[in-house]
Amino acid sequence: MTTASLHADHAWLPDGFAGGVRFDVDASGALTSAERGAARGDAKPLGRFVVPGMPNLHSHAFQRAMAGLAERQSNPDDSFWTWREVMYAFAGRVGPDELRAIAAQLYVEMLKAGYTQVCEFHYLHHRPDGSAYAEPAAMSLALVEAARETGIGLSLLPTLYMTGGFDGRPLSERQRRFRFDVDGYLRLLERLRREESPQVRVGIALHSLRAVPEAAMRSVLESDFARDRPIHIHVAEQIGEVQDCLALRNARPVEWLLDHAPVDARWCLVHATHLSDAEMRRLASSGAVVGLCPTTEANLGDGLFPLKSYLDAGGRFGIGSDSHISVSVVEELRWLEYGQRLATRRRNVSASRNAPSTGEILFRHALAGGAQASGASIAALAAGSRADFVVLDEASPWLAGRDAAHLLDTFVFAGNANLVRSVVVGGETVVSDFRHRDEERIAARYREVVERLARAA
Repeated sequence: MTTASLHADHAWLPDGFAGGVRFDVDASGALTSAERGAARGDAKPLGRFVVPGMPNLHSHAFQRAMAGLAERQSNPDDSFWTWREVMYAFAGRVGPDELRAIAAQLYVEMLKAGYTQVCEFHYLHHRPDGSAYAEPAAMSLALVEAARETGIGLSLLPTLYMTGGFDGRPLSERQRRFRFDVDGYLRLLERLRREESPQVRVGIALHSLRAVPEAAMRSVLESDFARDRPIHIHVAEQIGEVQDCLALRNARPVEWLLDHAPVDARWCLVHATHLSDAEMRRLASSGAVVGLCPTTEANLGDGLFPLKSYLDAGGRFGIGSDSHISVSVVEELRWLEYGQRLATRRRNVSASRNAPSTGEILFRHALAGGAQASGASIAALAAGSRADFVVLDEASPWLAGRDAAHLLDTFVFAGNANLVRSVVVGGETVVSDFRHRDEERIAARYREVVERLARAA
């Protein structure tokens, strides 16, 4: 049953922009039709240029509050590993109330940037001393509450984290709050299943090959819960990880994973930065998605993913903001392409003769890969998908004189102003005229929490 009808002058449908599109939305917030070439009639106008909401396929929400705190040199060889110590120290001060406040602020920022779904790779499970909260799912539930409060779609990925290295060493003191055994982890997943709704989906995250022993990985993947769920894992982000895996497992990380796990379209391999050509080709043919986080990967000095070769091999990718040093759809896509330009000294690296628009090819891949990795029916303005719309600011000087053919190239590559004017998630308007419906209260709470955390440092 249609409960709302909306109209866009130009909307990005699965095959590209179409003119005069009327959308019907049912009571669950799903699209029931997308009629092109339709008159506005009694439908509510959305705007001149409307695109689907972008999935953010990799987030550690608590890290938003430490953005900028790890930019002072602590070692001449500063790297991911020294950054991680700063992160662990900060994480040790975050409990459920703090996490909800930080996540809500982050999710407001995501919505205003045009993200309408977030995959939350969550491993702060217990108290800092490793003991469980009275409600073992308290930290996960804080994220669910933040998503509901702000209106963003959530793919919650509770993370299994058991060991401190490929050699099976125990977790360090700062890591002990991350740990679940397999039985406890599966109980957590079943508890969180009760929170699911059209806007909340629960999946599986295996922190990394160094943090999840093979037997534990196998037990989780063979569980009933894993049959139809998204499965995410950090892999091959750092050269050190590749070297350790070679030394102790006689294989590179992605090679080992493809040989020992049923990697298919359910999987999202986050980063996968350091690949051999053989790994890249096998990964591209597996049906899995690679989760690329260009601003975080640049901030941490991770390296560059071999994007062009991967795309030529038929690979799939999506984007995430990871540590949230930046929260911008545009910046992730822009720097994904710019990294390739710097490495190859060529322009429009991601495009091809058959798909000449760099903005469109990046946007299309990120939508499809992000939707697949989220495990939700999103990111396509078509019947059966959740009714998520991002309305661009037709009054912006950056879009002056732009037709639909040049819109996404301009959106991705021109200027630094936010062109997202309004955002609808599941048929509900959450951002209107650049403002989130509840951003003042959420920002005030966030400031109080972060200032308190700073005093406790």
